[in-house]
Amino acid sequence: MRDLRLPVRLIPAALAVGLSTALGLAASDTPAQSAPTVKPQAATTAQAKWVYLTFDDGPSPRYTAQVLKILQTYKVRATFFVIGQNVKHYPALTRRADQRGHSVQSHTWSHPNLTKVNWSAFKYQIRTTDRYVRAQTGYTPRCLRPPYGATNRLVARRAATLGKEIKLWSVDPRDWTRPGSSVIARRVLAKVRPGSVILLHDGGGNRSQTVAALPTILRTLKARGYVFYPLWCH
Repeated sequence: MRDLRLPVRLIPAALAVGLSTALGLAASDTPAQSAPTVKPQAATTAQAKWVYLTFDDGPSPRYTAQVLKILQTYKVRATFFVIGQNVKHYPALTRRADQRGHSVQSHTWSHPNLTKVNWSAFKYQIRTTDRYVRAQTGYTPRCLRPPYGATNRLVARRAATLGKEIKLWSVDPRDWTRPGSSVIARRVLAKVRPGSVILLHDGGGNRSQTVAALPTILRTLKARGYVFYPLWCH
């Protein structure tokens, strides 16, 4: 979802529909979402195995920096659903993620449950985050991941009014519970399917186990023939 300086990042609609129908998303504890959109060059009929790696609640000075380094080592692009307040405090990390080809999208300003806020607060959460992300990346986020995955028809309608598309996930290893790095990796690898959207966290607490699990996840999925693409929305 970019504005002025970057190319359109959408695959043709027919290809998106055909691939999502043929492959489907993995089972999820959250409501089903529309198939993610990707850059024009990202997916071809010869590349049927791809996943979307996403990180929530950052940027954080300790863990986001480590995640970016690991992603660079494995030549993987991901999506960062950022908290606007954190972008304000750590703008260079957001800028670095963008410069390395990752997608930076909205996870609201302060992580409220969007089903419980009024329209004025909703607009503030989205538009303020937009402003800070745009200052570091040059584009306005078009994807919105509601905190806690809390969404309903009203949230979706409000998001659309502000030019946002709701994006949840299909693989959740619950890394925020800190079950151990091996458990996090095992949960991800057991549930990944072509087109899966993987949820991990690079902020909001101690994410050392997530960082430790990441190389195993990337190495194993690459060995299985998967490629990684960032999420972009209309």
